[in-house]
Amino acid sequence: MTGETTETADDIKAMSFEQALKALEDIVDHLERGDVPLDQSIRIYERGEALKAHCDRLLKAAEDKVEKIRLARDGKPTGVEPLDGE
Repeated sequence: MTGETTETADDIKAMSFEQALKALEDIVDHLERGDVPLDQSIRIYERGEALKAHCDRLLKAAEDKVEKIRLARDGKPTGVEPLDGE
């Protein structure tokens, strides 16, 4: 991660998807106001990149867990398969 300390990275890794998304939204709001010095904006932006990557990883993990139930001709479940058919 660009310029991030291990402490900050560990902080992000411990966040739930909802926590990370809220933190990312707060960063976007803060940067859009434009009242932050440039060096602080860069640090905030880098944290936002790390939060986005964390959200992406959590979403991918959730997608991997989503399955659909396969049904036999009689309508009884016979097993599961990935939702997208892979």
